[in-house]
Formats: sequence, C-alpha cells, structure tokens
Amino acid sequence: MQTRITKIPKDRPELIEIQCHTVSDEVREIVAFVKSRQGQLSCMADEKMYEIAVSDILYIETVDNKSFVYTQGNEYETKQKLYELEEMLKEKRFLRISKSMLLNLMKVSSIKPALNSRFMAELISGEQVVITRKYVADLKKALKGEKAQ
Repeated sequence: MQTRITKIPKDRPELIEIQCHTVSDEVREIVAFVKSRQGQLSCMADEKMYEIAVSDILYIETVDNKSFVYTQGNEYETKQKLYELEEMLKEKRFLRISKSMLLNLMKVSSIKPALNSRFMAELISGEQVVITRKYVADLKKALKGEKAQ
C-alpha cells in the first residue's frame, strides 16, 4: 500500500482519502484509528457499524479477547485491542483501572474506598466499576492532574 502526504494551505480543510480495491479489515482499522484521533471510535452492534463519540463512552472492557465499548444504555464491540485504545485515549481523560478496563474519568460521579485497597467508581449512569489496587496510584495522580506512569 502506498502512502502520499501533500501539504496544503491553511485556508483549505484537511482531508484523508483512502483509495482501495476492497474495504478490507486493514482499511477499516486505518479508518477507525483516524476517527478515534478525531474523537470517534468505529464500533459494531447488531452487525451494523457505528461511529461512537469518545465523549459518550463510559468505559471500555475486554472480555475473552474482545473489546466492548459501553455508553449510557448501549454496548458495542470494537476490533481494537485495549492497549491500543489506552494509547489513543490517554489524552482524552481515559485511565486504565484494571487489567481489562479503561474508564472515562469525565463520566465518574463519585469514587469511594472499597475492600482490599480497591476503590469503587460510580458513573453518571449509576453503574459501579472497581478500580483495582494496582491502578489506584495512577487514579490519584490523574485526579490531581498529574501524568500517570
């Protein structure tokens, strides 16, 4: 696959165009990556493709090597791995809170201590998610506005 980058004047809108023979999984992955950088993720539900605004996502969870995106009242599947999503979303106030979950900190209504040095986050949807003790220090740093390690 060839790539070409053309610089344009500031008064013209930026555009990414993909010319392909077929819309393959590779092309879909490229499109999903570009859109996620713009604030959208490409997801599937009921065999249909949806563009989900990052700002609508409550959390992302991996179950049986599949990544699921949760919004208020809806669940979607995405082909991207959790570590890829973590890298893409770290500047958008998402934080890993367990081995299998990323949390949108902008959707948290409260956080309280739980058993065994863990914390419980209540989301604006009323759902509760567990922050495992391994990630509590990163959570505290993120809440203070510091970078997690």
